[in-house]
Amino acid sequence: MCGDAVRHCPQNSLCRLSACCKVAPIILLSTATWTAGVPAAEPADLVLTDAKVVTIDDRQPDAEAIAIKGDRIVAVTTGAGISPWIGPKTRVMALDGRLVLPGFIEGHGHFLGLGQAKMILDLTTADSWDEIVQQVAEASRKAPAGTWILGRGWHQSKWSKKPQPSVEGNPTHEALSERTPDHPVLLTHASGHMCIVNALALRMAGLNGATPSPPGGEILRDADGRLTGVLRETATELVERVVERQQRDRSPQQKHEDLLASVRLAAEECLRHGVTSFQDAGASFALVDSYKALVEQGQLPVRLWVMLHEDNDSLAGKLEDYFLVGCGNQHLTVRAIKRLVDGALGSHGAWMLEPYEDLPTSCGLNTLPLESLRATAALAIDHGYQLCVHAIGDRANREVLNVYQQTFEAHPTRRDLRWRVEHAQHLHPADIPRFAQLGVIASMQAVHATSDGPYVVTRLGQRRSQEGAYAWKSLREAGAIISNGTDVPVERVDPMAGIYSAVTRKMSNGEPFFPEQCMTRQQALRSYTLDAAYAAFEENLKGSITVGKLADLVVLSDDILTIPEERIPETEVVCTIVGGKVVFSLVQ
Repeated sequence: MCGDAVRHCPQNSLCRLSACCKVAPIILLSTATWTAGVPAAEPADLVLTDAKVVTIDDRQPDAEAIAIKGDRIVAVTTGAGISPWIGPKTRVMALDGRLVLPGFIEGHGHFLGLGQAKMILDLTTADSWDEIVQQVAEASRKAPAGTWILGRGWHQSKWSKKPQPSVEGNPTHEALSERTPDHPVLLTHASGHMCIVNALALRMAGLNGATPSPPGGEILRDADGRLTGVLRETATELVERVVERQQRDRSPQQKHEDLLASVRLAAEECLRHGVTSFQDAGASFALVDSYKALVEQGQLPVRLWVMLHEDNDSLAGKLEDYFLVGCGNQHLTVRAIKRLVDGALGSHGAWMLEPYEDLPTSCGLNTLPLESLRATAALAIDHGYQLCVHAIGDRANREVLNVYQQTFEAHPTRRDLRWRVEHAQHLHPADIPRFAQLGVIASMQAVHATSDGPYVVTRLGQRRSQEGAYAWKSLREAGAIISNGTDVPVERVDPMAGIYSAVTRKMSNGEPFFPEQCMTRQQALRSYTLDAAYAAFEENLKGSITVGKLADLVVLSDDILTIPEERIPETEVVCTIVGGKVVFSLVQ
């Protein structure tokens, strides 16, 4: 069973113990307990000394040493003050002045997707459509006929040349189909909101020129009405379902082995980058069951905070049973619901108030009826769940904020709900103050600004881009809380890239993308630690180096608060500690 967990809700929300949980109180010691000279009741298990400790705790911003007992921090002090905590069996790590920070929190990513992306073709480095076709053809030669060839990461706006032929800037399937006649192919866009498939995959899915586009999606056609192979937003599900049906035929043992492989690969990548907690942006009930089993077996080394992604009918019957906080010694929490109300900018799927500059016939796509979103909001507030809604376009963000406001006004006694907008990338200036006014978290990904920057103005024009694209400073000045992340596997799960993007907004060509919206280095660090913890109701457990909190820490090769900004992306994680255990290290 999952012990050490408590059913804990925001003020005036529903509070009750989960059936498999027991109360594990969090005790934060007073500031006086941190200072040198306090006698230790018994020696620490692990001591970090000779370090530059940046705590992200305003009560004691800096220190030189940390003592850990079990999975908790028991002292944060000067070098001399750590001596009482060192006994004959204490492991002491002298860090030669290296920077120690709270473990990074991935504020929005796809944990299993990270692992799965490492088991298929990586298309992120391709410079052209021709290069991708060649990569897929080579993979097909090594696979038996009929085997699905899967890949992810292509982005038409980042290639050195426009594909020929193309429709709306996207490639068409002919060259791919010619090279892979015996293998169905599905290649997912970098955003995850579009794909291209070959002719065999189209036939297997039963798609033809007469197939209508589904609600919230588009089957892209050329000027003569022929299928291009490109599917936008909900239309991708028409082929994905075929792949899923075939995967159901695998044995339970095969499925379990695939799950373990994906989790192992994802965890290794997180820990290598100092990510100790991961906010998983969308999991089914079945996946949560798998996570819970792995936690009980001690096979989930990264702490997960999970958003449920199921339809309203399914949620209505199971929300009560799936609310978990701190399962498996704080390794699994399920207390949020995920919804997507639009698509992505790269696929022209973000729902905009005005048409796209480079596609004036479209304002993007609304992928979820607002009535359905209102029903989800009612379920969330009635069951004490956070609601986390994917909204990228300015129309999508406005509509989500409207639904949130209507729900909050209908429940005036509920407070501190911390509902979230996932991405919040493109905002109308009038909606920026509403985040703070409503207490809504802006769950953003700084690296998206510099990754998307080269084509944002092409999509939205100068005015809209300058007023509301990745408006971190404007949101902060209005009083909003911003959490950070990468949306992995859309981007690499690398906090250094995110922090660099946050403080410079420099694109790959070295040009800054509306630099007036930059964060300071301290703000960027906070967005990856304490503010990300706050966005998950975990600020009493994580996000700062504070006595009584979980001993989740990261040691860096350089001081990212003082080194020249161009060196931030080169900074390495030297050591990652989760619950007082060294789980990744470059040093002996």
